[in-house]
Amino acid sequence: MRELIFQAAVERPLAVVFQRADGAWEGHDYRVGVVAERVGLDGFDVVVDFRDLEAALDALLKPLGGRLLSESGLTGPEDLARWLLQKLAPVVPAPARLVRVSLEDGQGRVLALNA
Repeated sequence: MRELIFQAAVERPLAVVFQRADGAWEGHDYRVGVVAERVGLDGFDVVVDFRDLEAALDALLKPLGGRLLSESGLTGPEDLARWLLQKLAPVVPAPARLVRVSLEDGQGRVLALNA
């Protein structure tokens, strides 16, 4: 029998401003989504501890809220998503792993990067 793959997701709001390639400034309110997965569940029947994943995401997002992404060395939404993947991957304890970070704006447009 094939083992089941389970996923766990957390979301947090984030408002940021960045400069587009044409030089114009653009601000967005995002829902930042993070998805972790693993084969089977742990001894507590979970993929990962949601509180740990939420705390790690909160710690990364808090200094960015309401600020220019460039102040943190980030150039735009794709760079932000890539940075979040890089920073959060080590926080997810094996055998679980981070599989996706997504940014959804108020128009329902989603930028998603898979690990």
